[in-house]
Amino acid sequence: MVEDLFYMKKALELAKKGAGKVSPNPMVGAVIVKDSEIIGSGYHKEYGGLHAEVNAISSCSNDLYGSTIYVTLEPCCHYGNTPPCTDAIIKSGIKRVVVGSVDNNPLVNGQGIEKLQKHGIKVELGVLREKCDELNEVFFYSNRVHKPFVVMKYGMTVDGKIATVTGESKWITTEKSRENVHKTRNDLSAIMVGIGTVLKDNPLLTCRTLDGKNPIRIICDSQLKLPISSDIVKTAKDIKTVVATTSEDQNKRQILENLGVEIVTVPKLNERLDLNDLMKKLWDLKIDSILLEGGSTLNYSALESGLVDRLHVYIAPKIFGGSRSISAIGGEGVSDIENAFKLKYRKTTMFDEDILIEYDVLT
Repeated sequence: MVEDLFYMKKALELAKKGAGKVSPNPMVGAVIVKDSEIIGSGYHKEYGGLHAEVNAISSCSNDLYGSTIYVTLEPCCHYGNTPPCTDAIIKSGIKRVVVGSVDNNPLVNGQGIEKLQKHGIKVELGVLREKCDELNEVFFYSNRVHKPFVVMKYGMTVDGKIATVTGESKWITTEKSRENVHKTRNDLSAIMVGIGTVLKDNPLLTCRTLDGKNPIRIICDSQLKLPISSDIVKTAKDIKTVVATTSEDQNKRQILENLGVEIVTVPKLNERLDLNDLMKKLWDLKIDSILLEGGSTLNYSALESGLVDRLHVYIAPKIFGGSRSISAIGGEGVSDIENAFKLKYRKTTMFDEDILIEYDVLT
């Protein structure tokens, strides 16, 4: 058992290398062991590419007969972008498979394990399951509910402000906090903001970590105000950009589409975008996770719509004060304490003098 834990930890370390590169697929790592020696290893490197098990088998120059493969997620047993991993394992001569998580994809969900067992391969389940499940919580969640996993992030002062009375907001938090935000941008599939943020800041919404990937950019723009001259539009042919709108302005839509912007039409709900409908459409576009970096209005709308799964709250040791300075969460607000949005604490991290507190949003 100790040996199993050791090698599964190695597989987990490999799996993490796929962060931000494999979605909407899961991150998976695999290690092959024979006579207490690692003879092969691999991980899922990119969406559409070979899976971890196949990469691990391909890395071996030794005879695999009688070996054990440690894999963080149940091997797939169906044809997708690549052939079934179960077939590769069966053909390889591997005789024992140690699995961390069971795949909740309906096309797998225990069938991969069953297929291996039918071919005389011993399967051990649940080694470091909690850590393996946590690694792919976005994958498991989005498969279960068919909507993206949404992380709302904001940086604020101790008194809950995201901008001064004049609207100044750069920079409330430290550089180290902002570096961590860019890591989150890499790890999740998309980033979403409201049109107000684009009009005010003209952001690029890219990822600036070393070897990081840019998230898909989603702009909530009910009236299609997105300027043609904005940096978002100028780079839309290089970075996938989706604008969600209720507008029927065909001329503006055509201009934006010609410049590389993808337009998604969403119905109105209380004179705003129906965010739940938008989530369904984004899921159909294979977007499994979103970093919401909205302003106070979009933040409240997302909470009110029940879309937010997790909060990342960066708190800087500053106070702005002022009844007209901007709070992190705007909107109408709740009428009584009983209706407050309920949270469950996850963890706290320090970035220089800033504090990052993570919460799950309870439903």
